[in-house]
Amino acid sequence: MTLSGFIAYSTALAVAAVIPGPQIVAIVAHALKSGYRRAAWATAGMVLGDVLYLATVFAGLAYIAETFSLLLIAIKWAGVAYLCWLAYRFWTSREGLNIDEGEDTGHGTNAFISGVLVTIGNPKSILFYVSIVPTVLDLHEVTLLDGAVLVLLTALILSAAQFPFAIAGARARLSFQSPRMMRLFNRGAAIGIGGAAVSIASRN
Repeated sequence: MTLSGFIAYSTALAVAAVIPGPQIVAIVAHALKSGYRRAAWATAGMVLGDVLYLATVFAGLAYIAETFSLLLIAIKWAGVAYLCWLAYRFWTSREGLNIDEGEDTGHGTNAFISGVLVTIGNPKSILFYVSIVPTVLDLHEVTLLDGAVLVLLTALILSAAQFPFAIAGARARLSFQSPRMMRLFNRGAAIGIGGAAVSIASRN
C-alpha cells in the first residue's frame, strides 16, 4: 500500500466515526448511567468490533457472509436484544443516580461484550466495511504488514473519536442530580436506544 492509500482509509474512517449512531448513543448512555469506567469498557468493545469487521474484509467478506450467514444473523439479533434490554433498564430506572463508580467494577466484561455486539449489529459499521472500504483500498494489494498497520490505525482513530464521548458523558452525569432531570434523561435515553434497536432490526 502507498501512503495515499493509508490516508484515504484513515480519512474515510474518521468521517464515519464522528457521525452519530447507535455506538455513540450507547457510549453516552453507559457514561451517564454508570460513569467513565463502564463506558470505557463498552467503547473498547466497539473498537474491537470494528477491527473484527476489518479483518473479515481482508479474509473475504462475501465468503464469510455466505458460510456463516446464520451466525451473523444471530449476532445481529443479539445486539438488537441488548439494546432493547438497555432501553428497558433506562425507562424503568430509579430516579436517583449513584455517583460512586466503585460498585460498577464487576460489569466491565458485560459492557465490553455489549460494545462488540452493538458494533457488529450497527448498520453504519456494516455499510462502511462492506461498501466503502473496498472503494478506498485495493484489497489485492494489502499485505500482512499493511493489514497490521490498518488495524492499528482503526483502533487509534476510533478511540480518539469515541472515548471523548465517554469522558463527556461521565462529567455530565454529575449534573443529573434532581429526580426530574434524571427521569427526563432516562426516558430520552430509552427512546434513543430503542430507536437504534429498531434501526438495526429493520436492516438486512
